[in-house]
Amino acid sequence: MREIRLVMYVEDDPDIQMVAQMALEVVGGMTLRTCSSGQEALQAAAAGLNPDLILLDVMMPGLDGPATLAALRTIAATAATPVIFMTAKVQAAEVSYYKSIGAIGVIAKPFDPMLLAQQVRTLFEQAAP
Repeated sequence: MREIRLVMYVEDDPDIQMVAQMALEVVGGMTLRTCSSGQEALQAAAAGLNPDLILLDVMMPGLDGPATLAALRTIAATAATPVIFMTAKVQAAEVSYYKSIGAIGVIAKPFDPMLLAQQVRTLFEQAAP
């Protein structure tokens, strides 16, 4: 079974970044590379960051989550990396849309820091080939 070691986390809110980092690194044992914008995520991927998983905020200034995902798919290092969107927009139609553009799942915000790592792992394992 594949393991999640390195996660690229794209989130523009510093408070949410901090909570997620503690949840995934301390509770989940993962390594996080946090990007504060879609543009920063594209630069990291272009520079060779090759994460096992990408956690992607939907609503960000500039490049939003779906636009960031489309751009990440054009970079070799992240062309096939599994993506989970994190958003408060979790109506059935919205979740269907996120999956239709390539996300393996959606985690609702606000998330429970004690459960986040397990939610991420479950979605990752369900999507594994």
